Amino acid sequence: MMVSPLCMGTMTFGWHPEDWGSDAQTGVRIGKKALDLGINFFDTANVYARGLCETVTGRIIKGVRDKVILATKFHGRMADDDPNAWGNSRRHIIMQCEASLKRLKTDWIDLYQVHRPQPSIPIDETLRALDDLIRAGKVRYIGTSTFAAWQVCEAHYIARELGLNRFVSEQPPYNLLDRRIERELLPFCRTYNYAVIPWSPLAGGILSGKYLGKPREGRYVKSDPMNRWNRETERVVKRLKKIADKLDCSLTTLSLAWVLHQPGITSAIIGARKVTQFKDLVAATELKLDAKVLAQIDEIIAPGTNVGKYYEADFGPNALPI
Repeated sequence: MMVSPLCMGTMTFGWHPEDWGSDAQTGVRIGKKALDLGINFFDTANVYARGLCETVTGRIIKGVRDKVILATKFHGRMADDDPNAWGNSRRHIIMQCEASLKRLKTDWIDLYQVHRPQPSIPIDETLRALDDLIRAGKVRYIGTSTFAAWQVCEAHYIARELGLNRFVSEQPPYNLLDRRIERELLPFCRTYNYAVIPWSPLAGGILSGKYLGKPREGRYVKSDPMNRWNRETERVVKRLKKIADKLDCSLTTLSLAWVLHQPGITSAIIGARKVTQFKDLVAATELKLDAKVLAQIDEIIAPGTNVGKYYEADFGPNALPI
């Protein structure tokens, strides 16, 4: 499948605006604008607003379903009173696929992704369930999100051993505040030809530069449990802003363009709360960064390092931080 270099993320569509998202009507308007700009790749998940974001996404793609590459995910908890309403078990996967299809008002999902790893569930159980969905025509391709390299590698060879459809993509966090996927995950994906679909390329808005002032809105204004906006991230953002100013572009455009310049990146997931934000986002697909600029960025935030925590998941029993 051929996808646009930018993927429209719909995680914020359908929330109350005070919860750093966009209401359903605004979400539909933003999604339609993405389509007008040539973005044919949309990513959502069942857990986003517990289904509401999928419902909004279904409204966006109505009438153009055949032209849209639609991705969604499963794993997150969908009910507080049911211990089985989450995870990567066969029961949950089949149930959530059916529910997502209804909310999205479609007969198939182009890319169905495991939202997070769950080492307590054997990966062959997950793969067999997903393989059944592919054979039933409800899913076209399958992928992972925020897996460790060893977990994707394990799944790759178990699928090969059992003759099952294998994962074709990984959706990791990747931005100029957290480059840890460069250590093992990216090399694996490039070696085995996995598509890489980074989420949070702007670090949840931090790399737009808006937190350098005192913003009234933004996801980290009200809550920042992982301390993503700290002295180190502020230092990095200030130095990156100087490079953006020299290039006569916004920090948003520079940060997103840097992700798109990295070898092996397929399509970066963007988010928007306003239609006007597309200007800086689309500009990133046209900005060319030469070797000198890329080297300057490496001096600010070294390859494989991080100053913010994004690449975090259950990477296995007793796993040390990557």
